[in-house]
Amino acid sequence: MTNRPNLSPTAFWDVDMQTLDYEASARFVIEKVMNYGLWADILEILRYYGHERVKAEVVQAGYLKKKTLSFCCAIFDLTPDQFRYYTRRQSNPLPWN
Repeated sequence: MTNRPNLSPTAFWDVDMQTLDYEASARFVIEKVMNYGLWADILEILRYYGHERVKAEVVQAGYLKKKTLSFCCAIFDLTPDQFRYYTRRQSNPLPWN
């Protein structure tokens, strides 16, 4: 994987994409794209990292939007309780919910 993925700056508005290490920061990149990227960005990270690597990293993500979690469950054939973020969120409910 010597090339960089061809990603739009939409999800990386707060990051210098030229200095980003796409291998060392794979989970960060995948989490940002899954939560805030365009459809083309999602397809690009699946191409660049591969289905299994994206699946392994997204399961360990620190934050996922509810829609992103549902989408990931559908495309990776998983249940919400298999995601670190979901189980952590369930153990720390907000006081007003």
